[in-house]
Amino acid sequence: MPIVFFGYFWLNKKRLISGGKVWLTIASFVFYGYWSISYIPLLVASILFNFIIGGAASPYQTRINLNDKKRKWALILGIAVNLLLLGYFKYANFFIDNINTFTGSDFHLTHIILPLGISFYTFTQIAFLVDSYQGKAKEYDLVNYALFVTFFPHLIAGPILHHTEMMSQFKSKWTWCVRHRHILMGLFIFSIGLFKKVMIADTFAIWADAGFASGVEHHFFSAWATSLSYTFQLYFDFSGYCDMAIGASLLFNIWLPLNFNSPYKAYDIQDFWRRWHITLGRYLRDYLYIPLGGNRNGKYLMYANLFITFLLGGLWHGASWMFVMWGALHGTALIIHRLWKSAGYTLPKPIAWLVTFLFVNVTWVFFRATSMDDAWRILKGMVDFSSIQALGAHDIPYHHYAWGGTLIDTFNHYLPASLTAYLLSFIMIIVAFVICSQRNAFQMTTQGRIGWGKVAYMTVLFSIAMYATNTSSSAVFLYYNF
Repeated sequence: MPIVFFGYFWLNKKRLISGGKVWLTIASFVFYGYWSISYIPLLVASILFNFIIGGAASPYQTRINLNDKKRKWALILGIAVNLLLLGYFKYANFFIDNINTFTGSDFHLTHIILPLGISFYTFTQIAFLVDSYQGKAKEYDLVNYALFVTFFPHLIAGPILHHTEMMSQFKSKWTWCVRHRHILMGLFIFSIGLFKKVMIADTFAIWADAGFASGVEHHFFSAWATSLSYTFQLYFDFSGYCDMAIGASLLFNIWLPLNFNSPYKAYDIQDFWRRWHITLGRYLRDYLYIPLGGNRNGKYLMYANLFITFLLGGLWHGASWMFVMWGALHGTALIIHRLWKSAGYTLPKPIAWLVTFLFVNVTWVFFRATSMDDAWRILKGMVDFSSIQALGAHDIPYHHYAWGGTLIDTFNHYLPASLTAYLLSFIMIIVAFVICSQRNAFQMTTQGRIGWGKVAYMTVLFSIAMYATNTSSSAVFLYYNF
């Protein structure tokens, strides 16, 4: 990071603006290649292909000068090739496994490794193709386009970007010089994101991974500890990544779009999707829901379009029927919400928040579980009230009590043994609720000046997170898998 930062602004200071962009592009390829150099040719080929097709589909490229019909066919070709590429790497084995299940056949492909970030850079480039066809993308420079796709803060797991919102910033002279306020803001939000990932998300990951292990039996408290642990792990993991991406980008005076806006404060499911993974929601709306017809053809087709959009949005996350189930549940919930609002019904805010959060928490169980059986075991445990008092200390595996030492006997005197075993995770869950009720990282960064108090706060968070990173095995970000 320091090498890339100083190299970029040194080139800009020497008025080598194009050289600075090339420098950032090369650095982004090196960053991507650090994971696996073997997939860099795939990324390069994808960029070159989409750059050429984007030019062919654009009404502004007079050198190609295709008529409207040929431009449309260029767009269709570009989208088809991108989807086929994504489909091969992400869904080929999934479809073959399902064919084998339903037909009794025995087809096999060699093990396919999913290239890191392919879902994100494929969606980003499909958006570019559509914007080019509609005349919204007017600049066609290969270096600028390669930088737009590969800019390392967002390359691996988003946010999903529009061409126009990035190119205008890279062209602006205000981004060419070092901005000390942006450096402080960038480091501040980066530190918050790093802390959220390493200290909060990775702590919840311990309980979530143990609870979602295949075949684990659950009682009331273990099921709730497992589901809530994953609910908060996923949020702090992905929002932490996005904070780090925004912070790293700000060092170069580039603002990435906000991807999370306190989603667990939402009062209904529509509000949740305005706050959760905002750029994916925007993408699904602009490039799937509206092209399907949106709400232009009556309410019944609107409901069908909503359901299809979220069904495909679930499948985008991975090759599993569990993701399809998750998307179907959210699509159904949005339809019910529309019907509820159109009937004029309302709920008191506390109840509306509770209903929304509980629904989101339950659906994350399907999102995380590897099979329907594992999901049902957790969901049944969440309503197994009889297990609260039925289980004694001798019914709980001893390793669940290891955290409390000799205090466990005291806790068991006042609390159900099944709760004592997971008391530490519930304390952490309460802390997570308190954190989520406060201002989010973006609000903390942009509201007020960056004074010595925020600098000290940033330094403490960064130091703790770096210490934890250096003394424990590092887990990958969850959305790398999607």
